Amino acid sequence: MVDASAGTGPLGHLRTYGQIAWLWIRAAWQYPTSFVLLAVGNGLITGLDFIGLWIMFAHLDTLAGFALHEVALLYGSASLALALADTAIGSVERIGAYIRTGRLDQMMTKPVPLLVQVCADQFTLRRLGRLTQAAAVFGWACSYVDWTPARVLVAVSMIVSGALVFFGLFVGFSCIQFWTTDATELANAFTYGGATVTQYPLNIFPREVLVGLTFVVPVAFVNWYPCLFLLGRPDPTGMPDALQLASPLAGVLTTAAALLVWRTGVRRYTSTGS
Repeated sequence: MVDASAGTGPLGHLRTYGQIAWLWIRAAWQYPTSFVLLAVGNGLITGLDFIGLWIMFAHLDTLAGFALHEVALLYGSASLALALADTAIGSVERIGAYIRTGRLDQMMTKPVPLLVQVCADQFTLRRLGRLTQAAAVFGWACSYVDWTPARVLVAVSMIVSGALVFFGLFVGFSCIQFWTTDATELANAFTYGGATVTQYPLNIFPREVLVGLTFVVPVAFVNWYPCLFLLGRPDPTGMPDALQLASPLAGVLTTAAALLVWRTGVRRYTSTGS
């Protein structure tokens, strides 16, 4: 059972989230064969993305000046950050369905923060396949990095900050459904679409696109700028070198903005009336 008295601070909310997620994990594990097959299938399907990159490099020496292991570092870090956020809070995408069916009304009557309930609802570990595949590619690419203490710190902060950026995008764009009740595809364009874009060197796009991915939808901070630091490369687009260390700030600001949008959406919500 979920302990509603777990506390009202961040640690208490995290504990409540863990309790709800554990209930769903136990339920899914009642069918272990299905669980394993879904996890393996998820990993194999997402792995096709990198196989496509590998095949492409069979005909190319570099992509916009980046070798295969450098693109793999971009791919692995972006995919890993997305997989962490998607595994933890991917259920928030269903907010539109919860509104239409009245399930959100039920959640609001419980003494547990609404966002915690929505994020933990129907928690599933089958996304571990994607997480494992991304970690494997990232680990392989990391073997080519000339590691220093500063680069280790930037690499760790890159994964954490990248997950925070995707957390903010998942929550923020899912909140549009408070007004439209059905905008899942729009949200996916910025979450999964953002992850796909950042799997490639961003200098293949016009500079205007890079500026938008930096200051409007800040997915460039998920991996592009910190990976340039890890690889010891100057920014080929001429952007300031300081941006290579700004991923933590981008993660915090994106998350804060998403939480503000969430509070606005919840206050605007007037129930289904059913």
